Amino acid sequence: MTLNEQLNEDMKQAMKSQDKFKLSVIRMVRSAIKNIEIDQRKTLDDNEVLDILNREIKQRRDALQEFQKAGRDDLAEAAQAEIAVIAKYLPQQLTEEEIQAIVRQTIQETGASSKAEMGKVMSALMPKVKGRADGKLVNKIVQQELQ
Repeated sequence: MTLNEQLNEDMKQAMKSQDKFKLSVIRMVRSAIKNIEIDQRKTLDDNEVLDILNREIKQRRDALQEFQKAGRDDLAEAAQAEIAVIAKYLPQQLTEEEIQAIVRQTIQETGASSKAEMGKVMSALMPKVKGRADGKLVNKIVQQELQ
């Protein structure tokens, strides 16, 4: 079952169970997907849908940080709940140790030895962890390994 099909099925289940919050989050995600499908005039595959899901989570994480800074706990809780709903559709996230192992392997493959070569490492690394790790965390680990 593709991610699009899974989102449709879960939306139907949310309607049947009258889970308005989950329904609204899934509709927002499906709307983002549909807008891109219309712009590109094609049906998106799972990798493209994963990119959209990651973007949606990133937007909510950024909003969560802003809500917490502003002391808006009510909005922060809502953003956290939205992240939890969307995260169900992402593949299993890598642990920090797994990311470090992949980073070390990629550094060896690229032959990088300094921070100046970080771009080369990141461009080789990101396809390996796409959708399974937060980009900020990967960037931080690469910086640590290249010091």
